[in-house]
Amino acid sequence: QVQLAESGGGLVQAGGSLRVSCAASGVTFSRYHMAWFRQVPGKEREFVAAISWNGGVTDYADSVKGRFTISRDNAQNTVSLQMSGLKPADTAVYYCAIDSNYSEIIAGVGIDSWGKGTLVTVSS
Repeated sequence: QVQLAESGGGLVQAGGSLRVSCAASGVTFSRYHMAWFRQVPGKEREFVAAISWNGGVTDYADSVKGRFTISRDNAQNTVSLQMSGLKPADTAVYYCAIDSNYSEIIAGVGIDSWGKGTLVTVSS
C-alpha cells in the first residue's frame, strides 16, 4: 500500500523561501512519476510541478515557473519542492502525488495515490 507523507510546510514572509518534501513508502519509488499540487479552500486543486521517474523531465505551472524547483532522490524515496520568491497567492495546502503515467499526473486525473498535504502560508 502506497503511503505519501508531506513535511516542511509553515509560515513564511512574502519574498522568502521554503522547502517541502514528500516521503514515499510501500512502492518501488524509482518506477513512478511524482508531482506537487496545491489547493486553497473553496477552489479546485491545481497542478504545481511534476518530475519523471528518473528526474529527466520536469514540468511546472506557469504561475511558479522560475520560482519553484522540483527534485527527487530515488535512494531516499523522496521528492521535494524548493520554493523561492514566495507570494501570498502561493498560500495553500500542498499535496504530493504519485502515478505510473506521466500524462495522468500532469493532468491530475487517475492519480495512484495522494498525500495528506502540508500547509504553506505566505504573509504579506
